[in-house]
Amino acid sequence: MAERPPSDASRHLPPRGGEIGSAAAIAVFVLVVLFAVPALTNAYWVVVLTATGIYTIVALGLALLVGKVGMVSLGQIALLAVAGWIALRLGFATHLPFPLLILATGLLTAVFGTLIGLPALRLTGLYLALITLMAAAAITLVLQAAQFPNGGGGFLGYSVSTTASATLNRPAFAASYTGYYRLVVVVTGLMFLLAVLHVRSRAGRAWAAIRQSQTAALAAGVNVTLYKLWALALASFMTGIAGGLLAASGSGLTVYQFPTQTSIILLAVVLMGGIYNFGGPIVAGLLFEFVPALLRTWGLPSDLLTILFGLGVLQVQLTAPAGLVVQVPRDLRNLARAIARLAGRARSREQLG
Repeated sequence: MAERPPSDASRHLPPRGGEIGSAAAIAVFVLVVLFAVPALTNAYWVVVLTATGIYTIVALGLALLVGKVGMVSLGQIALLAVAGWIALRLGFATHLPFPLLILATGLLTAVFGTLIGLPALRLTGLYLALITLMAAAAITLVLQAAQFPNGGGGFLGYSVSTTASATLNRPAFAASYTGYYRLVVVVTGLMFLLAVLHVRSRAGRAWAAIRQSQTAALAAGVNVTLYKLWALALASFMTGIAGGLLAASGSGLTVYQFPTQTSIILLAVVLMGGIYNFGGPIVAGLLFEFVPALLRTWGLPSDLLTILFGLGVLQVQLTAPAGLVVQVPRDLRNLARAIARLAGRARSREQLG
C-alpha cells in the first residue's frame, strides 16, 4: 500500500527535536539566572539585578503595546508609580498575603491604566504618545501632592509625623536580598509566559491585524476597541505587578523616583532592545538598570547614558529595526563566518606555498 502524503498541517509543524532543544536551553538559562548569578556576585549586584528584573517586566508591557499592537505609550513609568502607591496602601491598610497583594495591585493598576487609556483609543502614533505623556505628567504632579503612603490614617495613608519609609514588607521566604531576587526572577518568568500565551491566542492575532492596519482589521471583523483595551489592560497589569515588586525592593519609594522624562528613556531602551522579539525586554531591562550601575562603578557621569541611548535609538532605527536582540547575534555570526573564511584562505595559501 502506498504511503499517504503528509497533510498541510503536518508540514508546518516544527520538529519536536527543536522544541525539546529550545525548552532545555530555556531551563538551563533559568537555572543559571536563579542560582549561579547570585552565587557569583555580591549583595550590591544582586540588588541591581533585582531592579533589572522589575524593569524588565515594565519593558515587556511596553514592548507588547508598541511591537504587537502599534500603540506608543509614554506613561508606563507614571503607571509604575501608581502601582507602587496602590501596593503600599494595600500593604499598610490590609493584611493580605504578599502574593495576593501583588496580584491585587496588578489588577487595580490594570483598571486604572485602562481608564486612563480610554480617551486615547482613537489616537495613534505621535498623538497617542503625546496624550500618554501628558497623562504621565499629571499623575506625577498628583503624586507629588499626595505623597506615598507611610502608615498614616485616611485614604491617602500619609502622615508628616511618621518617619516610616514607604516600603512594603517582604514575605518571610524572600526576606534576604538573594531570596527576593529569586522571587522577582520567578515572577518575571510568569509575566513572559503570560505574554507568550496572549500573543499565540486569538488576541495576538487580532493585535497583529490592528498593527498592520486598523481599517483592514475592522473590515475583517476585528473589534478594534475591545482588543486595544485588552492590550492596555495587559500592559497595565504587568506594570502593576512590577510596581508591587518595586515597593518591596527595600530602597523605598519617593516622588522623585519617577520623573516624566524617564518614560522617554524607557521607550528608547525598549526600541533598542527590540519590540518584535521576547528577548528585547530583557535587553531593555539591562540597558535601563544594569548599564547605569556599571557606569557608576566605573565613575562615569550619568549624563553619558542620555547620549548613548540617543545614538543607540538612531542606530537601531536606521540599521537594525528588529533591535539589538536580533542584530547582535546576526552580526556575531557574520563576523564568525568572515573569520572562518579568512582562516580558510590563510590555510590554502600555506598549503600552496
